Amino acid sequence: MGKWDIQTYNVKDIKRVRLIRRADGYYAQFCLNINVTDIQPKTGKEIGLDVGIESFYTDSNGYQEVNPKFLRKAEQSIKQSQKQIYKKVKGSSGRWKARKVYSRKHLKVSRQRIEHAKRIARNISKSNDLVVYEDLSVRNLVKNHCLAKSISDASWYLFRQWIEYFAAKFDKLAIPVAPHYTSQKCSNCGVIVKKSLSTRTHVCNCGCELHRDTNAAINILILGKQARGGHPRSNALWTRNLYSS
Repeated sequence: MGKWDIQTYNVKDIKRVRLIRRADGYYAQFCLNINVTDIQPKTGKEIGLDVGIESFYTDSNGYQEVNPKFLRKAEQSIKQSQKQIYKKVKGSSGRWKARKVYSRKHLKVSRQRIEHAKRIARNISKSNDLVVYEDLSVRNLVKNHCLAKSISDASWYLFRQWIEYFAAKFDKLAIPVAPHYTSQKCSNCGVIVKKSLSTRTHVCNCGCELHRDTNAAINILILGKQARGGHPRSNALWTRNLYSS
C-alpha cells in the first residue's frame, strides 16, 4: 500500500485493479495478496485516547494534539469557488472549469485529513504497546446539527481506522472501549462527578483536579487494561477499507 513501484510485486499477487475518478484525474488501485507487517520493538508504554473537537485528541499523559480544522480553514475559499459556479452559464465550459476548481478544494481537504490521521496514528501505534480509544458511534453523533460539521472535520472514524491498521502492522494492541461516563467518572477514586459540556476541568472531593479530557483519557485506559485479558485482537478490522474511498 502506498507504493508506486508496482512492478516490484509478483503479477500473481495482484488480485484486483480498480480505476477511480477523482477531481484531479483518474487513479488505478491495485489490491495485492500480501501481508503488511513491520514488527516494532516493545516500548512498555500504554496510552488512552479521548478524541474531541477542542483538541484532536487528549491522551492519558495529559498531552493534547491540536485540532487542525482543515475544513474550517478552507471554508471561505470553498464558498468563493462555489459562488463562481453559479456565475457561469449552465452547460458552458466556464461552469465546468469552476466545478473542477470547487471539487479540487474539497479533495485537498479530504487528503489533508487522511495524511494527518495517518501520521498521528502511526506515531501513537509505534510509541505504545497498548492503545485504547473510545468506541464511538460517529453516525449517531453527526445527527447533532450543531456539531455535525466539526465532528466530520475532526475525522474520528478515519483516525480509528489508521490506529487499528498500524497497531496490526506493528504487532501492537488496539482496544476500543465504551465511552459511557468516561468524562463524568473520577479517574482517581471512581466517583461520578456530574458536569456540563462547558465545564472543562474535572474537580473531585478526593482532591483530583484534571482537565476534563485528560480525566476521560485515563478512564479510557483503565477500561482498556481491564478488558485486555479477554478482548479479541481485532486491530485489522478496518484496514481492508482504508483505500476504498
